[in-house]
Amino acid sequence: MMYSIVIPAAGQGKRMKAGKNKQFIELNQTPLIAYTLQVFEEDEQCKQIILVANEYEIEAMQDIVRAYNIKKVTRIAVGGMERQQSVYEGLKQLEGPDEIVMVHDGARPFIRESIIHELVNATSKDGGAVVGVRMKDTVKRVSQNQIVETIDRSELWAVQTPQAFWRDSLLDGHKRAEDEGFVATDDASIMEWVGSKIVMVEGDYSNLKITTPEDLLMAEAILRKRRMEHDSSRTGV
Repeated sequence: MMYSIVIPAAGQGKRMKAGKNKQFIELNQTPLIAYTLQVFEEDEQCKQIILVANEYEIEAMQDIVRAYNIKKVTRIAVGGMERQQSVYEGLKQLEGPDEIVMVHDGARPFIRESIIHELVNATSKDGGAVVGVRMKDTVKRVSQNQIVETIDRSELWAVQTPQAFWRDSLLDGHKRAEDEGFVATDDASIMEWVGSKIVMVEGDYSNLKITTPEDLLMAEAILRKRRMEHDSSRTGV
C-alpha cells in the first residue's frame, strides 16, 4: 500500500552544539538528512516526500536533494517555530484523495524498510500506528530529587518515528490543536487528544534520533555494522 511522508527538518538542534542545523552534519561525508531521505527514496511504497525546512535553509536542502538524486521530494515547505507547526505546514502540502501519511524525524536515518511496511499495514487496519521500543531500563518517578516509586516497565514503550495516520484525520487533529492551543511533542499525542485509536508497532533500538554529540558516535557504529551486514549478504558469508 502506498503512502506519503512528511519529514520535519527545520529544527536547529541546539543540544548538538554544532553551530548549525544537525541535518547538515556529515556521517562518512554524507549529510544526515540525505541518509533519511534515501530510505524513503528507495522504498517502492513511498509515493512522495514533503520536506520541511527552515526558511533560510531551503536552498541548502534543495542542493542536497539534487546532489543525492532524491526524486520523490515534491516540495520543500517552510517550517514553523516548533515541530508541531512544521508538521502541520507539511501536511497542508498534500493534495488529492485521503491517504496514509507518515511523519518521520529528519534526524532518524536508520529506520528499516520492513518496519515502515509494518506501520503501513497497521495504519490501514487500525487508522493510526507509531513505532516504538520496549523500555530496557528500570524507571523511577522522582520528585525534588527523591525517588517516589518504581514504575512497572512492562507496559512502557519509548516512542519513535515514523508515526502514521490517515491524512485527513491527522490534518483535522492538527487544525483543532492549533485552534485550541494544544501543544504536543509528537503527532500521536495530538491524535490521542482527539480520541483516535493508535496501535504500537515494535521497532528496533538502532532507530535512534541523533540529538547530541554522543549520538554521532552511535550513528557511526550503526553505519559500520550495516555495511558489514550488506557486505556479508553480497558475498554469502
